[in-house]
Amino acid sequence: MFNVVIFGAPGSGKGTQSAFISEKYGLEHLSTGDLLRAEQKTQSDLGKLIESYISKGNLVPDDLIITMLAKVLDTKKSNKGYIFDGFPRTTAQAKALKVMLADRNMIISVVLDLDVSEGELIARLLNRGKTSGRSDDNFETIQKRIQVYHSQTAPVKDFYKNEGLAKDIQGLGTMDEIFGRIIKAIDAL
Repeated sequence: MFNVVIFGAPGSGKGTQSAFISEKYGLEHLSTGDLLRAEQKTQSDLGKLIESYISKGNLVPDDLIITMLAKVLDTKKSNKGYIFDGFPRTTAQAKALKVMLADRNMIISVVLDLDVSEGELIARLLNRGKTSGRSDDNFETIQKRIQVYHSQTAPVKDFYKNEGLAKDIQGLGTMDEIFGRIIKAIDAL
C-alpha cells in the first residue's frame, strides 16, 4: 500500500495535483477540506461548529479532524493506498496520523511539498474565489489562512523531513509541468 501526503500552503495546487496522482497511481483521494465542507453543508451541529472555524480562516481542532478521518479510513478500504490532501496541518496531527495508520498496519510512503511564492498563492486563491464561489477565498481570509499556514502548518514539513519522507516539489509552472515533477519524485522511490 502506497500512502502520500500532499503538502503546501493554501492555493499551492494540492487538490489539483491530488486528482492527477489519484488517476495515475490508483490511489483514493482524501481531501479533509472536501470532507469538512460536505459536513458544513449539512448544517448539523458538527457542520455549524466546523463553519465557525473555517469562516474565520482558523484550523478545525485536531481531535475533530482525526476522528472524522479515522472513520473515513475504516469505511473506504482502498487496496492501493491514499492521498492525504489537506492533512496533517499541525505536527500533532502528523503524529496522530502516524499512530492511526500504524493501528491499521499502514505507513506514509512520501510527503510531497508543493513550494509556491506567497504572491502567487494569493493570486490563485482570489481567482479561485471568483470561479468557485468559495466564501473562504476572499483577501482578508486568504491572508489569515496563509498566516495560520506559516505559524501552525509549515512546522509539519520539518517533522516529515526528520522522518526522511519529505520531497520538495517546485509548485510554479503549468499543471502538467508540476505533475511531471511529482511523477519523477514518486517513481524515484
